[in-house]
Amino acid sequence: MTRGDTVWARVYYRNATGEELRPVLTLMGPGGRTVELHCAPAAHDEPGICETPRVPASGPPGSATAVAEFAGAGPVEEAPLLLRAGSERSPGARG
Repeated sequence: MTRGDTVWARVYYRNATGEELRPVLTLMGPGGRTVELHCAPAAHDEPGICETPRVPASGPPGSATAVAEFAGAGPVEEAPLLLRAGSERSPGARG
């Protein structure tokens, strides 16, 4: 997401499983700049949102990307990756 010279990542979710999920939202900008947020979604069927802090854009419009990963419960090294979704850079964006 962008507004003016600010950029951030947002993911909407609904946890209908009733089980614990561990989402991680990562915003990556040019030059290796990264913001990572660990969200804590409730285990019920209500829609929710996870959003990184808004940070100054450090490159041209469209040069940042975002990735949302949802993993199951349990030890991190054993938790199954359930979903990975990412954005794409705009055509012609550099970074």
